[in-house]
Amino acid sequence: MWTIRVTFMLKLMYITNQPNIAKIVQNAGVDRIFIDMEYIGKTDRQGGMDTVQNHHTVDDVKAVRAVLDKSDLLVRVNPIHEDSKAEIDEVVSAGADLIMLPMWKTADEVKRFLECVDGRVKTVLLLENKEAIDCLDDVLAIDGIDEIHIGLNDLHLSLGLDFIFEPLANSVVESITEKIKNAGVPFGFGGFGRIGEGLLPAEYIVSEHYRLGSSMAILSRTFCDLKKITDENEVFNTFDSGVKKLREYEEFLSHCEKDFFDDTHQKLCDCVKMIIEENRNV
Repeated sequence: MWTIRVTFMLKLMYITNQPNIAKIVQNAGVDRIFIDMEYIGKTDRQGGMDTVQNHHTVDDVKAVRAVLDKSDLLVRVNPIHEDSKAEIDEVVSAGADLIMLPMWKTADEVKRFLECVDGRVKTVLLLENKEAIDCLDDVLAIDGIDEIHIGLNDLHLSLGLDFIFEPLANSVVESITEKIKNAGVPFGFGGFGRIGEGLLPAEYIVSEHYRLGSSMAILSRTFCDLKKITDENEVFNTFDSGVKKLREYEEFLSHCEKDFFDDTHQKLCDCVKMIIEENRNV
């Protein structure tokens, strides 16, 4: 029987610009702290939706960099614009380990981004629109791309779909990841909450990461809702227990056979379909 064998677990990312929270999250075992400086065009795309729209700054990058000694620091900059070089230079100087480019739509934009970074830190492309899918073959032929992350929220909007996880159920993500794998580029997609929770159970999403060969994911705000949990000890305990439970589930997945992943994928598809139908009937 076919079995997934892994020598690593998912690199976990969490978005925050608060140094105290970043340190807590790091100590709970999260691999990357994610600073989000993107703001150009985001309100137009996501206005009215229940999404987090951050506008972190270079000062946030510096402050969080100062408290990290185990986790890497990833910074999402703005889409390519006239001041991209200056913005990226500032982020590199502030101590980013990785820089993420959102909302690219052409191979030329990717090339310009890589030229701005100039090999000083690792690069991550955030694939999140139809145009990026259409030019993916050309992009994957470019040298210097360290990772690609598939952003399910903006991607499902760009494709005119009804639910953020629909691209997992309709094979869109699978077709994208096949190309990325063939190019030998590490990738991840989307985010999830705590094991045992979620309208679409987190277990189904984590299983998809393993089925498709993903190596990274974002922990969503539901993993630890800082609007509801404010005590720092409770924040640490929430992250610590949640990460441990996730790692235990990953250990289980690392020994599962193909039938398990096929069955879980079908459960995800059925659940996505049910959620979409229920939302349409509201």
